[in-house]
Amino acid sequence: MSGPYKRLETQVVHAGDPRPRIDGAIEMPIFQSATFEYRGEARYDDVRYLRLNNSPNHLALHAKLAALEGAQAALVTASGMAAITTTLLTVLCAGDHLLAQSGLYGGTHDFVTREFAGLGLSAGFIDADRPDTWKAQLKPNTRAIYVEAMTNPLLQVADLAAVVEFARAHGLVTLIDNTFASPVNFRPIAAGFDLALHSATKYLNGHSDIVAGAVIGRSDLIERIRHKANHLGGTLDPHAAFLLNRGLKTLVLRVRYQNDSTLRLAQFLEAHPAVTRVHYAGLASHPRHERARRLFTGFGGVLSFELQGGAARADEFASRVRIPAVAPSLGGVHTLLTRPATTSHSGLTREDRLRLGITDGLLRLSVGIESTDDLIEDFTQALA
Repeated sequence: MSGPYKRLETQVVHAGDPRPRIDGAIEMPIFQSATFEYRGEARYDDVRYLRLNNSPNHLALHAKLAALEGAQAALVTASGMAAITTTLLTVLCAGDHLLAQSGLYGGTHDFVTREFAGLGLSAGFIDADRPDTWKAQLKPNTRAIYVEAMTNPLLQVADLAAVVEFARAHGLVTLIDNTFASPVNFRPIAAGFDLALHSATKYLNGHSDIVAGAVIGRSDLIERIRHKANHLGGTLDPHAAFLLNRGLKTLVLRVRYQNDSTLRLAQFLEAHPAVTRVHYAGLASHPRHERARRLFTGFGGVLSFELQGGAARADEFASRVRIPAVAPSLGGVHTLLTRPATTSHSGLTREDRLRLGITDGLLRLSVGIESTDDLIEDFTQALA
């Protein structure tokens, strides 16, 4: 970004905020107004109206998020799933085909597998680690390819460079869910992706107090997605927009601390005799550790692990920890523990979960900003 806001630490604080400041306010005010005076706008989508995603709160967020991802434009939505579904329904039309990474977040997987057929769409799932197999899945009507920076909950890292190369060779729009990495650890637009999607509920906001989504990327695509969102109505409300703007200002500090803390916890768990496996790309034992080192500046704040004793032992451990809350979601200041088979991936059949490697006893840990030493001590007593 031109001007004084060149680096991420400065962009999260200042990018997008109006200059001059509104009546001198240091923080962006909440514009709790559904409608605004008509100023001669020629197009429906440019009329100032809350549902049309163009209140001052929206516009400030759009500029800030575009700066953070190094993109041309951005759009915020009422939830991460609103961002995902609206984007897919924009880049795909009836009769089109999508290539999607196997092992997607449960909500995305359900939308693709349960809703696509009724919309005249189809999808094929690819092993994102094996580019040599992708061409066999390609169809004349394939229009886009969808992957995740890090998968939930196994923290797999796809061959993202190959995704971009394959898409360019075959004229596909590239979409990546960058929620787990955040712009602090990975900037997909610079890596060649067309669109980056976020559940802003997670790291971007970082305080577990709102639900929001974002899609960031090429201006021509964002404009089309905005028009679709205006009709579907998944608009972020002004107060949530204010909280997201505020949460973003500590994004770099939070995520870098969480990177360091999560790596220490992963190393502790990997060395513990009660733990049979740890999934975290920051560990040298991770099968794609070297790839992750090349792609990311940090390995994120989420890990997953399995204990000897399966689901029963996992539930016992969850009942014994004192600091983490046993709750779904991730990316906030609180450490959260969940068993994906009962939460994020409960919509999949047990057979589908096991095929993906999600066992009944798998635990996912979202590390907050508490003392790492306190967390290790807590886990030590819970594992005893």
